[in-house]
Parts: sequence; C-alpha cells; structure tokens
Amino acid sequence: MKIGIVIAIERELEAFLKSNYEIHEIEDNNFKCFGTIINNHQIYAIKSGWGLIDAAMATQYLITKYDVGIILNFGVTGALDKELKVSDLFYVSKCINCDFDTSTIDDVLIHQYGDMKDQFIYLDEDLIELAKSIYPDLKEGIDASGDKFIDQYEDKKYRFLLGCNICDMEIVAIARVALLNNVKCFSIKCISDEYDGDGHDFEKNVHASAEKAFNLLDKLINSLN
Repeated sequence: MKIGIVIAIERELEAFLKSNYEIHEIEDNNFKCFGTIINNHQIYAIKSGWGLIDAAMATQYLITKYDVGIILNFGVTGALDKELKVSDLFYVSKCINCDFDTSTIDDVLIHQYGDMKDQFIYLDEDLIELAKSIYPDLKEGIDASGDKFIDQYEDKKYRFLLGCNICDMEIVAIARVALLNNVKCFSIKCISDEYDGDGHDFEKNVHASAEKAFNLLDKLINSLN
C-alpha cells in the first residue's frame, strides 16, 4: 500500500527523520519529500509548512503524484480545555475550519461546508478504531483548525464553545482534501501547549510531543495489513 504522511513543520518532521527506518530524500522542486518502507508499505512523507493552504497543497500533491491510498498526519496541538496536559495524545475524530463561513448567504451553520451534514469534517473510523486498539488511553480530539496560532484566551474560548478541545493549523485542510479525493485520512495529535500556555510552551514541548505522536503513528502503520 502507498501511504502519505503530511507533516507541517521541521520540528515535527525531525521525529520522522530520527526513526530507525532507511529514509531517503526525494528530489523534488516543489516540496521537501522523503520515502521509506514501513511494514511493506511504501511511505511518502512531505513537509507542508504552516497553515491551511500549504497543508491542502501538500496533501493533494501526495495523492496526485504518488497515488497514495491513505493520508496520515501527526503533530502537536494546543489545548482548548483546561483539563488537558502536555503530552496527552489524541486521535482526531473530526475537525472544523474556523476560517470558513458562508452562513450569512447560505443555509448552513457557521463554518459549515455546503456539502457536509454539519460543521465538521470527519476522519476515517476504521483507522481510529485501530489506533484505539493499539493505545487504549488515546483521547478523542475534536480539532479547531485555522490560519492562526491560538494563544489568546478569547480565541480558545470561542473554539471550545464550538465543541472543540484541541486546535491546530492544518488538519481540516488535510482531511477536506482527502475526503474530496475519496482517500482515507487519520491524524494523531499531542499537546504541546496547555490552555494557560503560550508560544513559549510550544517551543519548549514541540519536539517531545511530536516524537510521542509519531511513535504511535508508527505502531499504527506497522499494524496495517
């Protein structure tokens, strides 16, 4: 099976590059791409960069150029719930685009795409169940995505009231593109900055949290038939 992994930033990418697999960089003029074999699956990993546009471009690139059948994502996330702690691990069950809103002119909810049943983009249930069987303590993450690093209380409160408990800057774009291409999508997130944290917390914890997220993703790939 061909599997794509979308990784947002260099500090998260390092967790993948430090693994014990024989990883080679793929010469590519468009993105920073890497290839390896895990459990007889051909892996194509790509560093997308921050934000929704870059994440969407990278996801479509993996699907179009390498014909991947699954899109995976791992990385760090911010907490929208005061009870969540650094290093808590989550699967993303669904996500919302906090930068998208046509509700003033269309018969939809705020942040809802017209072709969706509600405000959320849903990730693959089979892969979620597999991850939960590997790591029973895995928490459910409902992710608020957007093109802004969230470190202000009013932004966190707004997203929490939408029903979300974590936030990031890429997964809704990754999941949306995968959905439109009829490709399975799954994401593991690990808290790097708590509700009372800020950008300094992120910088302190990003490497360790990214490694913890990738370690679980690695186990999931090794469990795929």
